[in-house]
Amino acid sequence: MADSRMAGSVAEPLPGLRVAVNQTGPIPLAAEFVCQPGELLALVGPSGSGKTTLLRTIAGLYRPQIGRVECAGDVWFDAEGKHSLSPQRRQVGIVFQDYALFPHLTASQNIQLPLRHLPQPQRREQAEQWLAKVRLDGLGERYPNALSGGQRQRVALARALARDPKVLLLDEPFSAVDQVTRRRLQRELALLREQIDIPIVLVTHDLEEAAALADQICVLHNGTSLQQAAPEALFRRPASPLIARLLDRHNLFEGLVVDVEGQRRLKWGETYLEVAERLAYLSPGETVAWYLPPSDIVLHRRDRPSQGERENPATATVSELVVLGGITSVSLRVDHGDMLRFDIATHAARRNQLTRGAVVNVSLLAEGIHLLPGHRLSADAHDKRK
Repeated sequence: MADSRMAGSVAEPLPGLRVAVNQTGPIPLAAEFVCQPGELLALVGPSGSGKTTLLRTIAGLYRPQIGRVECAGDVWFDAEGKHSLSPQRRQVGIVFQDYALFPHLTASQNIQLPLRHLPQPQRREQAEQWLAKVRLDGLGERYPNALSGGQRQRVALARALARDPKVLLLDEPFSAVDQVTRRRLQRELALLREQIDIPIVLVTHDLEEAAALADQICVLHNGTSLQQAAPEALFRRPASPLIARLLDRHNLFEGLVVDVEGQRRLKWGETYLEVAERLAYLSPGETVAWYLPPSDIVLHRRDRPSQGERENPATATVSELVVLGGITSVSLRVDHGDMLRFDIATHAARRNQLTRGAVVNVSLLAEGIHLLPGHRLSADAHDKRK
C-alpha cells in the first residue's frame, strides 16, 4: 500500500479501494486487498472467514485494532493515526443480504432516502431515473411486500447507488432469490456495471458466481487473505494447497523431483511427468505438491487417438461416474492410488463407453501442471484425494 505515485514533488492520490487490516481478536483479521475503479472484487471463503466483517470495516461499521482503509485517495480509517470517518462521511453504498428496505415506504421513497439533501421534486425525479436503470419503471409506488424478491433486490441496489457512492458493497445480494432470478440479477448487475465507475466489493459463497462476475477474487480463510488474482489465474494457479481446496479444486498431488537422462522430471508414482513450469530451480530428491486443472486432463477416445496422446500419458481405472444432467463427473484412479477428477459432457462419456471399472488412457498436459514448492499435502488432505 506504499506505492505512492509522484507528480513533481506531490504524491498523487491512489485510485480505487485499498484495505489492509490486522488484529488477533475478538475476530482474527490479517487481510489486505485492492479494488480499482470499475472493478468488481469478490471476497470468497468459508463461513467465519471474515468476509462480512471486512465489508463492515470498509463501511465504517467496524473498527479493527490495526490497519488502514483508503478510497479514491482519501483515508477513511487509520488505526495508527486514530482516524476514522463516520459511515455517513464515507459515501458507501451497501446492499445487504436481506435488502433492509423500509416496509412502510414505497420503492421510490426507499430510493429517495439518501437524497434528502435535495428538493422533493428532484428527489422524485432521480428515484424514477434509478428505477428505470434497474428496470423497474412504473413500480415506484409499490411497497416492498408487493414486490418479488428480485424486484426488492433491485430497489436496494438502486438505493445504494442513488447516494453517488465512492464504493459499492454487496453482501450476498442474490442469496435470497431462486436460481432463475439469481441468474437474471447477475446479468443485470453485469450490465449496470457499465454505467458506474467505482470499486465494487461482492461477498459470496458461490464460486461460480464469483468467477462469472468478478474481475478479481480474494480468497479468505480465518480472517486472512491468502491470494488475490483474476479468476482464470486463481483457478489455474492457486498459491497453495489450502487455497486450491478452498476453491474446491481436487487434483492435488505430490511428486518427487528427479533427473532423467539429463532432463528434470516430476516422478508421480511410476510416471515421469514433463512440466512446463521450470523444475530447474528445484533440487533432485525434493518432494513438491502440484495441482492440475481438470481442463488439462485429456481423455483419449478408444477408437481415435486424441491430440497430445504422447504428452504425459497415464492409464487409469474409472472409479466413479456421477451424471448431473448434461455433465458427468468422472473420477479416475491411477495405478499408485491417486485420483484424477474432471467433468465431461454426458454424451461424450457415453460415446467413450465410460463405465465404472473401465480402463482408460489420459494425458496430463505439461502446460497445466502447476507446482507448489514449499508445500506438502497433509495426511488428511491426502486421504481426501482418494
